[in-house]
Amino acid sequence: GGGMSVAGDQSTKDDLVRVAHLLADAARPETLRMFRVRGLVADNKSKADENFDPVTEADRAAEQVMRDILDRERPDDGIVGEEFGTKPGTSGLTWVLDPIDGTRGFISGTPTWGVLISVADASGPLFGIMDQPYIGERFVGGFGLAEMVGPHGKMQLATRKNRAFQDATIMTTFPEVGTTVEARAFRRVAEKVKLTRYGMDCYGYALVAAGQVDLVIEAGLQPYDIHAPICLIEAAGGVVSNWQGGAAHLGGRIIAAANRDIHAVALQILQDVVDG
Repeated sequence: GGGMSVAGDQSTKDDLVRVAHLLADAARPETLRMFRVRGLVADNKSKADENFDPVTEADRAAEQVMRDILDRERPDDGIVGEEFGTKPGTSGLTWVLDPIDGTRGFISGTPTWGVLISVADASGPLFGIMDQPYIGERFVGGFGLAEMVGPHGKMQLATRKNRAFQDATIMTTFPEVGTTVEARAFRRVAEKVKLTRYGMDCYGYALVAAGQVDLVIEAGLQPYDIHAPICLIEAAGGVVSNWQGGAAHLGGRIIAAANRDIHAVALQILQDVVDG
């Protein structure tokens, strides 16, 4: 965007980073309480509430604890969350929260779901975190930061340099998401690359930022699905856009790439199918 961001001064940036980590720290135990707990559904038969859903319960608990922290630490900021909707703010900054991105992974016991936390101004996302509580990995991007902390310690995030398109690795949540034509466009890209991996949710974007894979292509995304991934990938040197090559933070059809070259090739293939 143009002009000064409302997060322009360093003390504001430092505070936003501090608070984002507080949110991620608080969401960890709330999500883990419900993850890989055996017998939750079986025990449910004896309870009055037949609609007990550990994921929704974990989602709500994690988002509530994050909102409570924001109310205390940053009361003038707005909030957009998947579970509890929008709270308008007056500061020009808005927190965008997805307490459990990757519900299907969560209920399957795979550690590929994540807590997505980001802060945006009118121009789009500025700083983001993807936290994976079970593995203990946290990916951070924005305000000059591009790093992850995990079992190997702290590492800088840097996307892969360009490689031949036929050697690329692509990740996606297709075929679970998207329309028939969108799925066809995705397949057209996937058949030209070396390796395709399915069902990674937000973890796929983190792996682009970490330099492990080259592309993520998805459709039907909400803003809260993509805000934090945009921050991680752009901070690490990658490119995120919609399938028209425009801004990605409104959601919809998304392509995230390790670099401009691979982005351009994949974008052209997608457009040929969708416009064809």
